[in-house]
Amino acid sequence: MDPMWDLKFIKNIPVTITGVFGRRMLKVKDFLALKKGHVLELDKFAGEPIDLYMNGRHIARGEIVITNDRYGIRLTDIIEKSHIKSKDS
Repeated sequence: MDPMWDLKFIKNIPVTITGVFGRRMLKVKDFLALKKGHVLELDKFAGEPIDLYMNGRHIARGEIVITNDRYGIRLTDIIEKSHIKSKDS
């Protein structure tokens, strides 16, 4: 099989990109007590980079921007392939 054909096929596979700007562990009872207007403090400080995942793998970091009235992420650091790990590891 022609290697160029394989590369074209792979380039057209859709992937999910997720930006994570913080996490918080809660007990179930605390989760059930949440009401509209409650504020959850996350584990990151304002201005810290956002973690970017592709299909569950940490691939980059960036900062939140607004472009055309939508949120976006300006990439500030691309994770080297040898250091990429899953979101759950």
